Amino acid sequence: MGSNSTGCPAGMKATSNGVFQGDNPLDYALPLAILQICMVVLLTRLLAFLLKPIRQPRVIAEIVGGILLGPSALGRSTAFLNAVFPSKSLTVLDTLANIGLLFFMFLVGLELDPKSLISKTGKKALAIALAGITFPFVLGIGTSFALRATISEGVDKAPFFVFMGVALSITAFPVLARILAELRLLTTDVGRMAMSAAAVNDVAAWILLALAIALSGSNSSPLVSVWVLLSGCAFVICCALVLPPIFKWMSQRCSEGEAVNESYVCATLATVLAAGFVTDTIGIHALFGAFVVGVVLPKEGPFAAALVEKVEDLVSGLFLPLYFVSSGLKTNVATIRGLKSWGLLLLVIFNACFGKIVGTIVVSFLCRVPFQESLALGFLMNTKGLVELIVLNIGKDRKVLNDQTFAIMVLMAIFTTFMTTPLVMAVYKPAKRMAKADYKYRTIKRKNQDTQLRLMVCFHSTRNIPSMLNLIEASRGTEKREGLCIYALHLMELTERPSAILMVHKTRKNGLPFWNKGRRHNNNHSDANQIVIAFEAMEQLSRVSIRPMTAISSIPNIHDDICACAESKRVAMVILPFHKHPRVDGTWETTRSEFRCVNKRVLEHAPCSVGILVDRGLGGTTHVAASNVSSSMTMLFFGGNDDQEALAYALRMAEHPGINLTIVHLIVRSEDVGDIVSVVDINDNPSSSTDEMLLSEVKANICGKSSSIKFEERGVKSLGEIIEVVGEYSRGCNLFVVGRMPKGHVAVTLNNVKCECPELGPLCNLLTSPDLLSTSASVLVVQHYHAL
Repeated sequence: MGSNSTGCPAGMKATSNGVFQGDNPLDYALPLAILQICMVVLLTRLLAFLLKPIRQPRVIAEIVGGILLGPSALGRSTAFLNAVFPSKSLTVLDTLANIGLLFFMFLVGLELDPKSLISKTGKKALAIALAGITFPFVLGIGTSFALRATISEGVDKAPFFVFMGVALSITAFPVLARILAELRLLTTDVGRMAMSAAAVNDVAAWILLALAIALSGSNSSPLVSVWVLLSGCAFVICCALVLPPIFKWMSQRCSEGEAVNESYVCATLATVLAAGFVTDTIGIHALFGAFVVGVVLPKEGPFAAALVEKVEDLVSGLFLPLYFVSSGLKTNVATIRGLKSWGLLLLVIFNACFGKIVGTIVVSFLCRVPFQESLALGFLMNTKGLVELIVLNIGKDRKVLNDQTFAIMVLMAIFTTFMTTPLVMAVYKPAKRMAKADYKYRTIKRKNQDTQLRLMVCFHSTRNIPSMLNLIEASRGTEKREGLCIYALHLMELTERPSAILMVHKTRKNGLPFWNKGRRHNNNHSDANQIVIAFEAMEQLSRVSIRPMTAISSIPNIHDDICACAESKRVAMVILPFHKHPRVDGTWETTRSEFRCVNKRVLEHAPCSVGILVDRGLGGTTHVAASNVSSSMTMLFFGGNDDQEALAYALRMAEHPGINLTIVHLIVRSEDVGDIVSVVDINDNPSSSTDEMLLSEVKANICGKSSSIKFEERGVKSLGEIIEVVGEYSRGCNLFVVGRMPKGHVAVTLNNVKCECPELGPLCNLLTSPDLLSTSASVLVVQHYHAL
């Protein structure tokens, strides 16, 4: 081992002089810490990848990874342990781990909204939470008698009893949120009830843990414990009175879409550290200070979300895994020896599961929750996680838990969390979408056109709003009809990030209105409020019923939410935004490429017709009032079901007094019929007779009665001629309405169009290709409903 110039041992230095000067980097704090972090991150991510197919939360991989690096597995090799995790590095490792944990507990505090907890937690959820705490706490105390009489002799009764009770009664709020998200249960009654109960349980567990820490002090005088509790209560009261006004002042000066002032972020993070210092000085734990600061910070506005964005990735990605390895180094499964020790492990697991599951089931059943849902709630409330490890590590550090008891409790936490997902999947299966008997109108084309038209308009950003609103305005129809009902579905992505603040609080709105018509935050000019104002104005100015909804899910699954909402609301068409927006030079820029896959899946699985709006600024950047609407639309008709549905929608929009519609029927020139028929036989197009009947009806009953609708037939033969005809009608046109997959003899020539976006169909690809056609018109491409 080398030495520095002052004669201090090389292991005391932070950095080495390099291998070329004879230094071993592993003898120095910084390179050793880097190696430890990299090793932990790689191992935990690998385990998470391996466990993902069986839907296990990442915390399982992190706990197991920590144990594998400890004396239970790789650490059994003295050479490995001394090289990678030598005793001299443990102080640095524990310090980094606890700093990461400090900020993670701040994020956990941010997840809990006291106002929501008090006002929105129903009686059922509150009863379930109390049962989920009381029953296992009592069983935990009973279990502690058995443990203390066998493997934990000589431990103080009071703190040991409380620690065991808390360890068995905890429900991990963040882990539960991720499990519910993975199982797509967050928006079900079971999911909402479990989250509310877990939030109450989390708060109660922290209060009980504070009591346990106060009782576990090394000073035997009871007055010390009293002073610790009183000082802790005073700290919480001071934080609740002093910090919220300051944080609210900061939050009001942060606008959505703008960078948060760096000084506000630094001040908040410094406050977290200072609060941790105060609670550590009191004798509770530094984590409590950080947790309290997170709880009292206002959840409204972009400030809280910005803090999560800045803190979460570094903390949860790099520093937090160190806490798991720090815990794993203390866990030695080999200490569980003999039938008695393994019997105690089974006893602890049984009591932990029995207390949580049976207690929750009994109370849920008394609250008239169906048995299947009660059983699922019981398994969900039995979820453990990081908070469980925190309790156990504090108990270990304070000599309340010995090595064997600690190992038993860690294995219990792994087992109970691991079994949650498969058991819930086995016992609880939400009802799948079933075709409704009264779901008659799955298309816009129908025999009775006077019936109410229901459309679902989807959007994922404010960029989509103006054009969607102008399309809604155009779809109103005449006064004699029953009217137009719009379901405005806000699509929000549920990310894989571990924090639950954005996920849980937003997801509780899933399937519910994204605004409350009687109450709105006027001081926060956020994207959400801009959407609210736009739709409220639309509803007031137009004869349209708008019902807002929110769908929050992961991108691979969000199409299921769209289709489920369409089914439940019995809409005739789902209208989706295109995943690109136009540049000034006419080319296209991808906005959200992942939404292209969403559109494809909706086209495949939708229970009704589907439209994709390729927007080039339909009606401008704002909603155009009905009296100011002046638009020219062109419907290109080739033939087939998709074109028939597109025509039906175009005729509906043409009823608006400010819209002029030109229907262009592209047919084969008479002298070229033989050539075209040789390419595609007439029997291959069974809808041709239906096309002729529909067009005859349009010409006879509609075009003759309305001056705003024109019908023209144009003979074409080649793709070049189609492009030439379309180019003529694109001049002055605001919107093209086309079928996704046109049929007929002329449509065969469209096969030569290069389809960069097959989901749009060949004709829409032609209309959106700047190389083939120069136009500023938007395009609505329509797919007729096809039975699945």
